[in-house]
Amino acid sequence: MEQIFKTPRMRLMGDSGLLFEFGDVIAPEINQKVRLITKALEQQMPPGVNEVMPTYRSILMIYDPIKTNPKTLARHLDDLKNQLEGLKLSLPRTVEIPVCYGGEYGPELPFIAEHTGLNEKEIIKIHSDPEYQIFMIGFTPGFPFLGGMDERLTTPRLKTPRTQVPAGSVGIANNQTGMYPVDSPGGWQLIGRTPLRLFSPENKNPFLYAAGDRIRFKPIDQAEFDQINQKK
Repeated sequence: MEQIFKTPRMRLMGDSGLLFEFGDVIAPEINQKVRLITKALEQQMPPGVNEVMPTYRSILMIYDPIKTNPKTLARHLDDLKNQLEGLKLSLPRTVEIPVCYGGEYGPELPFIAEHTGLNEKEIIKIHSDPEYQIFMIGFTPGFPFLGGMDERLTTPRLKTPRTQVPAGSVGIANNQTGMYPVDSPGGWQLIGRTPLRLFSPENKNPFLYAAGDRIRFKPIDQAEFDQINQKK
């Protein structure tokens, strides 16, 4: 049974990793707690910790086993919980992402229609209606894992992943949706593509969004796609 843990579950990850799990379900309240504790850790990084990596429902600490140990880190995390009340996260932004659905940009749209029993226009409307929360960013630079997709669109991943997915591709995998910021391998069912450049490493802030922000997809046609693409 999926649940939210009253106290985090601690797991050893090799000889220099410690994972704290706050639940076994993807939920906004868990993710908010993860982001709050991550912010508190970044402000008071425990001695010996080299990196803190938040996910949907957990935090991974990469530490130097010569300088610290799991017992000390667990005690530090427990102390931090009492300091979260006055800590505030940045207000989320809503970032609009134009998407050209179907055709060469969304080769799996017909399969998703067959799998779900919806027609392609219904899929596009259902996919572009919500505002999606960014639960975490990972896999590749700027890849947003989005929560809040309508369950009617749930579709399994590709049986055989592609060796390369074009940057800007928008896809579905099981009950999630997301975007590929760079060319990379991937197994998500592709339904469209955005002409926006999602990752610009030469910029001081290379991403258009951050964990906790919201994404809204805006359907566009080929002419709009080409117009935006020319401005990049």
